[in-house]
Amino acid sequence: FADLVLETWDLHCERNGREHRTADMGCKQLVVRRGQPFSITLRFSGRGYEEGVDKLSFNVETGPCPSETSGTSSHFVMTDCPEESCWSAVVQQQDQESLSVSLCSPPNARIGRYRMTLETCTDYQGSSYQIGDFILLFNPWHPEDTVFMRDENERREYVLSQHGLIYQGTCDYIFSVPWNFGQFEDDILAICLNMLDINPKHLRDQNRDCSRRNDPVYIGRVVSAMVNCNDEDRGVLFGRWDNRYEDGMSPMAWIGSVDILRRWKKFGCQPVKYGQCWVFAAVACTVMRCLGIPSRVVTNYNSAHDTNANLTIDRYINEKGEQERYSWDKIWNFHCWVESWMARPDLAAGYDGWQVLDPTPQEKSEGVYCCGPAPVKAIKEGDLLLKYDIPFIFAEVNADVVYWVVQGDGMQKQSIRSSDVGKYISTKSVGRDSREDITHNYKYPEGSEEERAVFEKAEHQKKSIGEEDEGLHLRIKVSEGANKGSDFDVFAVVNNNTDEERVCRVTLCARATSHNGTLGPQCGLTDPVDIDIEPRAEKRVPLRILYEEYRDKLTQDNLIKVVALLNDHQTGDILVAVRDIYVENPAIKIRILGEPMQNRKLVAEISLVNPLTVPLNGCVFVVEGTGLTEHQFVKELEEPMEPQAEAKFRVDLMPRLSGLQKLMVDFESDQLTGVKGYRNVIIAPQPM
Repeated sequence: FADLVLETWDLHCERNGREHRTADMGCKQLVVRRGQPFSITLRFSGRGYEEGVDKLSFNVETGPCPSETSGTSSHFVMTDCPEESCWSAVVQQQDQESLSVSLCSPPNARIGRYRMTLETCTDYQGSSYQIGDFILLFNPWHPEDTVFMRDENERREYVLSQHGLIYQGTCDYIFSVPWNFGQFEDDILAICLNMLDINPKHLRDQNRDCSRRNDPVYIGRVVSAMVNCNDEDRGVLFGRWDNRYEDGMSPMAWIGSVDILRRWKKFGCQPVKYGQCWVFAAVACTVMRCLGIPSRVVTNYNSAHDTNANLTIDRYINEKGEQERYSWDKIWNFHCWVESWMARPDLAAGYDGWQVLDPTPQEKSEGVYCCGPAPVKAIKEGDLLLKYDIPFIFAEVNADVVYWVVQGDGMQKQSIRSSDVGKYISTKSVGRDSREDITHNYKYPEGSEEERAVFEKAEHQKKSIGEEDEGLHLRIKVSEGANKGSDFDVFAVVNNNTDEERVCRVTLCARATSHNGTLGPQCGLTDPVDIDIEPRAEKRVPLRILYEEYRDKLTQDNLIKVVALLNDHQTGDILVAVRDIYVENPAIKIRILGEPMQNRKLVAEISLVNPLTVPLNGCVFVVEGTGLTEHQFVKELEEPMEPQAEAKFRVDLMPRLSGLQKLMVDFESDQLTGVKGYRNVIIAPQPM
């Protein structure tokens, strides 16, 4: 027999991409998921493949130093009965000179870039052919994969959806901002794989790093460290919280991960300025979804940052309600992290499922700024010794806040108020733009027997006392319309839940604050008011917050912290109430003109009214949406926007993908920043 000579081959990038649900990454390269067969066609010249005469085998390799023992190299012969646990090749069909072969990786294969070689052998004469590269990803559709997820709607949301919502605001005013994850956009997969290749663990030991890339726990830990740059590890984002962002992008201005990851690549893996928690979490979510690990961004309201790990956060204020001393322990009005779905074969049974990964640099873990993966189940059960970083996250959702009022004579008095850490833990619902509350995954109901048992296990006595029904009760209420540019009222509301008249003194203080709990200048204060309050009655003490007072003090977080203090003359008790008020930005209006169809021009009309009493300078709109816009569309206004004036413009879209897409808009100016808007657009598929 003459030698078998390979002439051409076809990796069927498009068809394999459709079957492996990677088609949205484009058809320039073969991208497949582990444990699932993919087919290639080999075309020989002169004669076809003869079974029994010709021996065909394949070599696949990943990483710089592939070896069989590390699981980064495999040599396998064409066979009729493939084994599930290793790489295999099976003849699918033969048509004269062309041979179609089905290849399959084991469901625990290392992910990443592979090189593939074909070896032919006839009568002991052999040839070897490089037949191209392919990329292997995790496979949540495969029951044997450690990231297997059973529900198709969940897989669509947490692996395939390229846009979503991230919850922000305060626990009394929850709102969402749109985010373009864009994990299948051009270059993003290459950037994510590059991130794995420049991580310090890889640089220290390339062989060991590549051999661990079959484990989503390992990958999650690497990604959590690489999204921040605090270890001088060429990480993606530079974190900043001090409201001074002139030499970069304000964290509030981003609307997607694609822009951030592309900038990181373009500037040679220099950290992109600037990120805060939701930006870190969203970028990590993009990377994890891109690699095939189901992931979602989660928001925890009133999130504790307990630096001394005693599960108690002490706050000291004076009798005016002003902060008395600086504390490293902080309460963030919200904090975002990522949950990724995976099995935990490294732990005892019962901890599979959602795992917390927190890429925001807060505390070091094993010497590096990363956090997780921590099983959500372990946080709920108070199993603080399991891997990784559970005590820190347990504190974020369970710490107590104790307010100490420092009196004029220096005496400190503990106030009475219930703990409010770890509220309304939120994520976007599957398949809908509504909020799903997942607090019950993290903690048992407050005051329940189970909660007490968990705290005993975590050696934590709850110090905060539930509000008693009798006595006086204090809370803060906000008038409708705390809108940027307007004055608004807040009230201390006092209830007398006793059968006798009570006399007390009430003070209200308002200060600008930032999202991580750092207090800024005062923007409202009442003189102490003495009030008599009838049995079973309610009284209100108002504080008017003026635009001219808060205008130059508000940070880009748009937050004002109001503290109310009540001295009960009868009992000597001091009550404290605290509320973060979000000052609302105006709405961006988006109209879609025309019939939305794939590969056909579509027009969006975008408008915004300046609600302030001053003109806006340096106005810029940024428009983006995966599958709708090729790149970002940037519209700079040449003139300042006068008070109450409307800016309106149109943008041409060319929808590339069909189905539900999101068009997102951000608006920036000198006085109004981080204004967001989005519109869902359902794109009809192109008629065949």
